[in-house]
Amino acid sequence: MSTYPSPLPPALSRSTVVTTLRAAGCVFAEDEAELLLAAARSPAGLAAMVRRRAGGVPLEHVLGWAEFHGRRMAVDPGVFVPRRRTEFLVERALALASGARTARRRTVVVDLCCGSGAVGAALAAVLGAVELHAADIEPAAVRCARRNLAAVGGEVYEGDLYAPLPGGLRGRIDLLVANVPYVPTEEVGLLPPEAREHEPLVALDGGADGLDVLRRVTREAARWLAPGGHLLVETSERQAERAVGTFARAGLLPQVATSDEWYATVIAGTRPDEPRASGDR
Repeated sequence: MSTYPSPLPPALSRSTVVTTLRAAGCVFAEDEAELLLAAARSPAGLAAMVRRRAGGVPLEHVLGWAEFHGRRMAVDPGVFVPRRRTEFLVERALALASGARTARRRTVVVDLCCGSGAVGAALAAVLGAVELHAADIEPAAVRCARRNLAAVGGEVYEGDLYAPLPGGLRGRIDLLVANVPYVPTEEVGLLPPEAREHEPLVALDGGADGLDVLRRVTREAARWLAPGGHLLVETSERQAERAVGTFARAGLLPQVATSDEWYATVIAGTRPDEPRASGDR
């Protein structure tokens, strides 16, 4: 990694930055210091970045980007920071896509609750020729996602779940990925301050049992998926059994995958050739 290009004042030496970050509770103080030193354009800029980070602002918001699936994704203040564990959601989607891709047309991908658009951008980067759409209810997230998806030709819409999507997508979606909020309401207060103070509540709070948004997504999914298309969501291991039931009642064939490496659980639901009627309420 590159280092700061010019001598630093004593108060902003590398060791001082590390010490300041460590005192603020940053577990990976050395790594974070290297990133801040490389990103700062002046001693004053570095000092401001260190103050923000030591004050509890997520590192990704300070830097303006997050590393996700081997790429840098822009992450603006107030936008949900993509988690590394969500790379498992991307990997599961890619595995399903590789088994169903056809030369007849581009793969149609929709990223709901897209936040920064990191999941959709990662899928497009690997799959290549895709028709990519994304949506989020948060205006700041939509602005950020438009920047991240511009390079891959993705369209981003502002609104609640399926509501802003073009009607022409009904019955055409091959991969529907939704990084839904799944923290139960009473547990939001237990999240690290970086999350609960700097990320939108709508991106964290999944309702009483954490599955409210997942239910809404699955209830409508069969109408939007192409025959053989897949819905993928991230959830917790303890919620997986109830989530599987939700998928089944929505007419989808569920599969559960877990990863010890990412500490992640992903449920994928496939629309049969003849969709079943949704019965989930």
